[in-house]
Amino acid sequence: MKITSATFVKSITGLDHTLSDGTPQVAFIGRSNVGKSSTINSFAKQKGLARASSSPGRTKEINIFLINKSFYLVDLPGYGFAKGSRAGIDKFQDLAYWYLLESPYKQKKVILIIDANVGPTGDDLEMLYGLEMQKKSIVIVANKVDKLKKSEYVKQFRMITGKIRGHKLIPYSAEKGIGVSELAREIV
Repeated sequence: MKITSATFVKSITGLDHTLSDGTPQVAFIGRSNVGKSSTINSFAKQKGLARASSSPGRTKEINIFLINKSFYLVDLPGYGFAKGSRAGIDKFQDLAYWYLLESPYKQKKVILIIDANVGPTGDDLEMLYGLEMQKKSIVIVANKVDKLKKSEYVKQFRMITGKIRGHKLIPYSAEKGIGVSELAREIV
């Protein structure tokens, strides 16, 4: 799949008619500061489409992008550590859980982004378990693969594969463009 257009539609904080229009939805979720926005930007081949920040917890709403006028890419707030008040952090993390696990919206795919250097954390595995319980179609993207030392690569991916229980795993680097075409094939 070649990306020919990617446009920001809107940000939402709950039920919205946009997500009920029948357009397929692909959700991107991951820990705060794992590179969700950078992954979206590299996938869409548009710098600045999704606002990236070095500060954890930048995404506080559900951001909807229309890709190729054929599907919505849904950027969700991260979970885990973020800057801000505990109540504020809980509110936007709860928004992501609501959209994926409780809302009436159905996702064609859920892209769970993890840090290739860290591997799946307890929070990542908890999210994966919740998605599995809801029988979501899940693809795991191990971002920041370019930061791994060559000597650690095979060992790290064996460890990740062992923890993700048979789900599709894509080595990815938003910075270097590694894995972009494989992710596009999975989404289509």
